[in-house]
Amino acid sequence: MGPMARGARSRRQRKRQSLSPHPGDLPRPGNLLTPGSDIPHHPVRSALGLAAVAVLGAWLGLLLIGTVRTPVGPMDTTMALRPSLTGGTRITVPPLGDLELSSHSAPVRLQVDVDRLDPVRSQALVDHPERFAGLQAEVTHDITRGALGLALHSCVAVASGAVALGLVVHRRPRRALAAGGLALSLLATSAGAAYATWNPQSVLEPKFSGLLSSAPSVVGTARAIVSEFDVYQKELARLVTNVTKLYDATSTLPAYRPDPTTIRVLHVSDIHLNPAAWRIIASLVKQYRINVIVDTGDTMDHGSAAENHFLDPVSTLGAPYVWVRGNHDSRTTQKYLAGRDNVTVLDNGEVTGIAGLRIAGVGDPQFTPDRSVVPAGDPAERTAGGRLADALRTERLAGRPADLALSHNPAAVTEADGLVPLALAGHLHHRENSTLPRGTRLMVQGSTGGGGLRAVQNKKPEPVQASVLYLGRRTKQLQAWDEITLGGLGLARAEVSRHLPHASRPGATPTPTPTPTPAGPPHSSGPAVRPSSGAEPRPPSGH
Repeated sequence: MGPMARGARSRRQRKRQSLSPHPGDLPRPGNLLTPGSDIPHHPVRSALGLAAVAVLGAWLGLLLIGTVRTPVGPMDTTMALRPSLTGGTRITVPPLGDLELSSHSAPVRLQVDVDRLDPVRSQALVDHPERFAGLQAEVTHDITRGALGLALHSCVAVASGAVALGLVVHRRPRRALAAGGLALSLLATSAGAAYATWNPQSVLEPKFSGLLSSAPSVVGTARAIVSEFDVYQKELARLVTNVTKLYDATSTLPAYRPDPTTIRVLHVSDIHLNPAAWRIIASLVKQYRINVIVDTGDTMDHGSAAENHFLDPVSTLGAPYVWVRGNHDSRTTQKYLAGRDNVTVLDNGEVTGIAGLRIAGVGDPQFTPDRSVVPAGDPAERTAGGRLADALRTERLAGRPADLALSHNPAAVTEADGLVPLALAGHLHHRENSTLPRGTRLMVQGSTGGGGLRAVQNKKPEPVQASVLYLGRRTKQLQAWDEITLGGLGLARAEVSRHLPHASRPGATPTPTPTPTPAGPPHSSGPAVRPSSGAEPRPPSGH
């Protein structure tokens, strides 16, 4: 080998030696760190990191590839599982709004979006109306098939999302697969929680958000709610049937047809000089075909004669108006209202027969339009309630029992416990619903005026609230009620929640009639019975 060749080889050997690490420079096995490797000294941090990757990857998987398109009857829908703190089911029906059902409690929510009405399948229903009879079975089958497909698709979505994110973060297949397995375990645990808390009768009390005018058509009539809702799948099918009819065509869009066997009572209270309340009440009267409006007082703010003309629209609302005085309504207010057409003012236990009901009421004994007046407190309310109870006993002995009892302050009307099936009040500016010890149901209404002018003084505006009560025409018993809530000042929101008394639920035993109050000295001085749920009544001067 020549000198030049030996020199080239020597240079190559020196270069390789310079590139090779010195044995002393090699890292010890305990300190070896590679991208994506764990830090053995922090196992808790490693486990938390893996859990975070699994949860985030599962959420991304559900969001990106977790939806399933499936036909349900004549409609095309999209089903998906979404992370949620409260669980439940949300059915979105554009452009009507959302139906929310408290179907389960788990960290996942079932989301069903109605995408469109298939023109071919819907036209087949229009051409052959007899097919509506079998639509429930068809929809039940479609929902079951869609739910099974959604379950399998969700498993693939959460596993794929977690594995993909695990590869990006850890760069090790084993860690990525571990994240996918953990994501599947979390989904299985959530499914178990949903199964354990599944409430098949949640469809009995849906909450509707969206176009208020369409809510009754989607939720259904009171009679259907009470007598025909039996199991979850059938009623979900009935809901789909109603939505199908809504989508059919504008010419055949079904209007809300009240059940002829029910009496519909619109309960309002605490309008407090809000002129928008009259438009809302007139709209509800027309929409729900209201038979009688019941106002439990505080229509005014100061009860002055200058405010009287604010009351003029009550004669043009489209239904008889029954009113009791509140603590912001003066005797001048009461006298002016008594002279209006289509208005009945009740005081001192007076009873009136209207819209097939016998209604008794008492005005608030206190007039406290501002805090400069020292209120007499609940003793005065109980005294007024005692007069109401005396009148109810007299009517019962004469064979003319009353169906409703009214007062502004709940403390007064609780004195009628056991003498009437249903008692209505206001004053608290929020809803309360309870059953008193002797069986009378007490329903306290929120402010139909959204707190009135005082609403602009609050950081958060009060909602506008009213309720539609459905009473049997023969029994006069409460069958169902709709709670209507509108957004306050500056808010655009409308909700309708359907509720049923326990006795109206499928399989429930009938609620016994209220126990008659034993005869005794009038105006009992015993303690006032307050609602069993909700906040205590506020001082009269506050409202």
